[in-house]
Amino acid sequence: MFEYFPGNYVWNLGVVATLNSGGLIDEVDRACRPIREAAARGEDAGTADFLRAWTALTDQLAAQAEAAEKAGHTRTAGRLYARATNYLCQAERMLSNSDPNRLPAYRRVLDLQQKAFDLKDGGRVTRVAVPYEGTALPAYFSAAPATADGPAPAIVLVNGLDSTKEHQYSSGHWEELAARGISCLMLDQPGSGEALRLQGLTARIDAEAWGSAAFDWLAARPDVDSARIGIVGWSLGGYYAPRVAAFEHRYALVVAWGANHNWGAVQRRRLEREGERPVPHYWEHVLWVWGHTDLREFIDFADGVHLDGAVERITAPFLIAHGANDRQIPVRYAHRSYDQAVNSPKRELRIFTPEEGATEHIGLDHLPHVSTFIADWVTDTFTELGKAAS
Repeated sequence: MFEYFPGNYVWNLGVVATLNSGGLIDEVDRACRPIREAAARGEDAGTADFLRAWTALTDQLAAQAEAAEKAGHTRTAGRLYARATNYLCQAERMLSNSDPNRLPAYRRVLDLQQKAFDLKDGGRVTRVAVPYEGTALPAYFSAAPATADGPAPAIVLVNGLDSTKEHQYSSGHWEELAARGISCLMLDQPGSGEALRLQGLTARIDAEAWGSAAFDWLAARPDVDSARIGIVGWSLGGYYAPRVAAFEHRYALVVAWGANHNWGAVQRRRLEREGERPVPHYWEHVLWVWGHTDLREFIDFADGVHLDGAVERITAPFLIAHGANDRQIPVRYAHRSYDQAVNSPKRELRIFTPEEGATEHIGLDHLPHVSTFIADWVTDTFTELGKAAS
């Protein structure tokens, strides 16, 4: 993995995620160069410096975008707003939940993202709300061009512990799907993104509760083929998506983009400082996501966040994609998910190697490589399902 900040895994992960999600190396270098000394103080200590540096870059791009928009250069403006969103997302992601800058930064992310949609994507991506237990889950929906010819397959894309639907957008995975005739619902499920930050909806072990709500919303759309709706989850979504598919059998396929088979066991390892953590202020973040206040009580609760006894219930095609050098989630959990998925009619385990890249957590070191592999697998599987039904 490219390591701009030697010895600071968390910050390096943010840099690599940004670069492989549409960031430009010159812009990232200009933001990061002044904070090299801050990075050396550790992942937590310098987050205020990280925010200031990346906000300055965001300000610069937003000003350029406004000027381009006034000049009528809408494509240029949209691309600038999209990159500004990407950068500010990573800065916001680094902040402690108790940091007073976090919510204002995220609200600005939402505003910048909407401007990118309006100017860059020509209405292809829209903000939507998925009804869920008396409220609604915020999401973005990408309607594939194929919907002009009739209902198209669709994917629910699920967040991890610290990502948002804005990260999903900047990853470009929805574009890979759209180019293959597949629509995409980029979802802020409970415990993530806007659902957590602005609505206070915390994560739950029984992810099928919101997974069923997402399916219902898609199936009700006339431009979606309800027989070909799948679910893909990255990072902690590698727990959520298989859990959903195990108990909500209407999903036609499932992908664990990072095999988070036993997230609870990983937390016990992290208490002993084994393995790497995805974000600064880690335990504060985890308690916030799950709605807990006592760490010891939470660790006992987290023992229930695993897929033993659930993966066996998956009856849909199942892909597990994992990096051989994932420093957060040991590769053995990918093998465990595969070995237990005995009732999947098409199960596949894809381990990405150091020689090809994409070997770190969810392939962030070569994200497009994993994204296109998954998009191709999803496309092939939907095609097979369509032929079987005809």
